[in-house]
Amino acid sequence: MTLMLLDSASLWYRAYYGMPDTLLSPDGTPVNAIRGYLDMTARLVGIYKPNRLVACLDGDWRPSWRVEIFPEYKANRLEEEGGEEEVEPETLTPQIPILLDILDLFGIPIVGVDDYEADDVMATYAEVEPGPIRIVTGDRDLFQMVDDKRDIKVVYLAKGISQHDLVDIKYVADKYAIPGDRYDLFAMFRGDPSDGLPGVKGIGEKGAAVIANNFATVEEALAAAHEAHDSLPPALAKKIIAGADYLSIAPKLVRVARDAPLPNIDLSMPKAPADLSKLYQIKDQYGLGASIDRLIAALGW
Repeated sequence: MTLMLLDSASLWYRAYYGMPDTLLSPDGTPVNAIRGYLDMTARLVGIYKPNRLVACLDGDWRPSWRVEIFPEYKANRLEEEGGEEEVEPETLTPQIPILLDILDLFGIPIVGVDDYEADDVMATYAEVEPGPIRIVTGDRDLFQMVDDKRDIKVVYLAKGISQHDLVDIKYVADKYAIPGDRYDLFAMFRGDPSDGLPGVKGIGEKGAAVIANNFATVEEALAAAHEAHDSLPPALAKKIIAGADYLSIAPKLVRVARDAPLPNIDLSMPKAPADLSKLYQIKDQYGLGASIDRLIAALGW
């Protein structure tokens, strides 16, 4: 009864940079991201054999409620000063609507929620749907959702499909030397430059690990810093106190939302349509070769 949640942007970026840019349709349209996404999805379906599947999208890659509390959120990714668009390779942009049309033809549910990121969509599904749940992403943000009791794991693609990691509580604990269920707290103090999140000035992974090993919440860590707790070196306590303003917003900023208003749709694996001609037509139109066939085979059609 596995639910597989695809971080679609993470997959198509990984496909775009991982597949040759010489892959073109007959009319010259780049299709490397499309083919890579379809191939990865077919592989993942074959490996994990889900009976529910959702392609998750950003409704907004800089949700207003995150920017309101921290204007610098992802500002490092803005196209130009004062712009609101994320920098995106110009040969990737035209592939995305074609890919979404193909997923729609396959009957794979596509979900994005206004003013929420794909991470929030996936986290909310993981919160409200029964397990097992496999969250497919190349980002670490969803490590905070792993839950052995509910069988929620992250299929982490940083090393690619063939060498991907299946992240559970033990993985987080071993990799970061922290309690495996405190990744979000660890991230609040450490920060994440890729999202423009500074963390607490002067605190890196080692300091964040000390904090996460000794305290369960930001409030506990702040109180301990003020009390000169034995587990906190004075220099680390001083940095925590100096970062109090950032720490007041960090929980809402760093934690994924688990209450995005999801649509009421059927998440079941798509059934084979009576007529595959439209899929074969788009396969020929864009020169998608075996990529369409692989996904058809993975779905058991």
